[in-house]
Amino acid sequence: MRWDNLADNTTQTGAGALFAADAVTTRTFDTPEFRGITFHEIRARSIVNRVPGASRMPFEWTVNPYRGCTHACVYCFARKTHSYLDLDTGLGFDSQIVVKTNAGELLARHLASPRWHGAHIAMGTNVDCYQRAEGRYRLMPGIISALRDHANPFSVLTKGTLILRDLELLKQAAEVTEVGISVSVGFTDRELWRTVEPGTPSPERRLDVVRTLADHGIGCGVLMAPVIPFLGDRPDQLRDTVRAVAEAGAQSVTPLVLHLRPGAREWFMAWLAEHHPSLVRRYERLYADGAYAPTWYQRRVTRRVHELAAEYGIGPARRGEARRLPPPGTPTPVPVRDDPGPTQLTLL
Repeated sequence: MRWDNLADNTTQTGAGALFAADAVTTRTFDTPEFRGITFHEIRARSIVNRVPGASRMPFEWTVNPYRGCTHACVYCFARKTHSYLDLDTGLGFDSQIVVKTNAGELLARHLASPRWHGAHIAMGTNVDCYQRAEGRYRLMPGIISALRDHANPFSVLTKGTLILRDLELLKQAAEVTEVGISVSVGFTDRELWRTVEPGTPSPERRLDVVRTLADHGIGCGVLMAPVIPFLGDRPDQLRDTVRAVAEAGAQSVTPLVLHLRPGAREWFMAWLAEHHPSLVRRYERLYADGAYAPTWYQRRVTRRVHELAAEYGIGPARRGEARRLPPPGTPTPVPVRDDPGPTQLTLL
């Protein structure tokens, strides 16, 4: 184990904007699950973040106990945020993890303020709050306890299985407020999973989370994201994924096509050039107009997934039904007959 003070590292010039420089400690561990990962433990100044008004997000407030993510998803849109701390958005995003060690106490204090009026709080919308680091730092029990104690509605989006550790807390919270859970499973293709999401639990294990939550009376939706063009969008792949989602007992499924924002785009395209060079030109054409695939492509994928979901009896949810699922942290899908346009929500 090695300790350093991050304030002594002149490359971390952005750190002082979010927390006091003298309150940062850098730590590494020799255990296999954390080998090669550096943790920057901080005493954050605030924990509840307001989403900018211009954002497409359907929620206003978020809590993010971590920055950076060991899931190492090659497409992760949140990579750009690491540059705000002068940290690398490629391998650095996967291995330099900022840990807000006082997240629980900060949130409890915030929720107790007379200025706070109990608005919904979304988690997992930037980086995964149940990534591997949570197994060591255990920030989420304090966060969920504070939300439960103040009966504050919240939602969680995750690719992690660690959420089951907090099952009892989630059940307690669900007795006093609205709790929405979504698990992200974009595909069930194991070879694709190993290459684009190398630090995540397998899709099968994530679907086991959905199944376990359902068995304990906690409804769970699946965010089918991302659907990756030319790699995960074949008809048989979409069918296999929706079938598995249905068999796991998900109450809804919401497809989202891969989007490539600056920061993530460069990293993903470098990965694509190494692993699938024949697809580079196709991606350049498909994403020529920006971060999102063309409307026609998004509609085609959305329509097909909704048709499969209806075939397997899992939605999409109709307006006004099952308002707790998908949770407020995800878009509400609409019926196929409404000819839905492209979903532009940007989540992990």
